[in-house]
Amino acid sequence: MKRLVAAGVAGLAVVLAAACSSPSQAPSSGGASAAPESRTLTVFAAASLTESFTALEKQFETDNPGVDVKLSYGGSSDLAQQIVNGAPADVFAAASDSTMKTVSDAGLTAAAPTVFATNVLQIATAPGNPKGVAAFADLAKPDVKTVVCAPQVPCGAATTKVEQSTGVDLKPVSEENDVKSVLSKVSTGNADAGLVYVTDVNAAKGQVQGVSFPESSAAKTNYPIAVVKDAPQADLAQKWVQLVEGENGRKTLEAQGFGAA
Repeated sequence: MKRLVAAGVAGLAVVLAAACSSPSQAPSSGGASAAPESRTLTVFAAASLTESFTALEKQFETDNPGVDVKLSYGGSSDLAQQIVNGAPADVFAAASDSTMKTVSDAGLTAAAPTVFATNVLQIATAPGNPKGVAAFADLAKPDVKTVVCAPQVPCGAATTKVEQSTGVDLKPVSEENDVKSVLSKVSTGNADAGLVYVTDVNAAKGQVQGVSFPESSAAKTNYPIAVVKDAPQADLAQKWVQLVEGENGRKTLEAQGFGAA
């Protein structure tokens, strides 16, 4: 009988020892931090902002771990209409006050839009300027195939202003929905010249040649920005606006040729 009790005690001791020596399965409350929550910030921006905003995208994602910035570029009027029709955007950056007004008049901006940059038109020609375009009036010559933005697009509206101020009536071979499409027509040889923004000529890096003209000052373009009302990522949207309007944003925009607000 004594041997049975002793054996039982010994067995219990072995079980307790094993339990004490086994690693705990409870989750540690140590210093390991959880991965940042994945979030997407959707920014609708005028096509002429492509290079500047793409550069700022990288900085924003570095400064905000777990955030993916989704940039949607296009003609400002098209983007404005998409927002009015319910497209889920957090931020809208337009290439004119009038297209931003479409959104704000619909009650779809969280606060009053602010202007963060300006731009002016410039003539883009093929490298070497084979047609010898030297002035705005040269774009109306019959042997110069000119392409412009459509009138409802900010760069097209600016073109119309210059036509009105100079009395020059252009006869473009095509009207495009954004400046990048105009630039593409020239760089691929489908047009002799096109009217784009000075920033687009800079971004083309030698694919086209820029010709400045004094009448462009009559159609300086403002670039307003606003957080969209009820934005899915309102806090991130405000951070994006702050980046664009801050020192780094200004330097990035100036490097592309944008003027100060």
